Amino acid sequence: MAATLKRISIVQELPTRSRRPSEKSRAGNATKIHLAVDGCGLPVEFEITGGDVNDCSVAPELIAKLPDVQAIVADKGYDSECIREQIIKKGARAGP
Repeated sequence: MAATLKRISIVQELPTRSRRPSEKSRAGNATKIHLAVDGCGLPVEFEITGGDVNDCSVAPELIAKLPDVQAIVADKGYDSECIREQIIKKGARAGP
């Protein structure tokens, strides 16, 4: 089985007068859904974070929760050497 790490951003814009710096990310108010999906695209694990959370900081938790997989593929938001090392330690192949 292969797994893919994906991110979905949900942005809610507020009227300009009610925005405060602590309430928004660069894209406005945002929530991210970080998904680990199987080879058919069906979610197997997820994490929900604020829009200001870096993708690669959530990946270790998702990878640790995955069942045994042969390969893990992720986009560049999850690209870091420590994530690749964690994937290899899990016994999977890190994909591009």
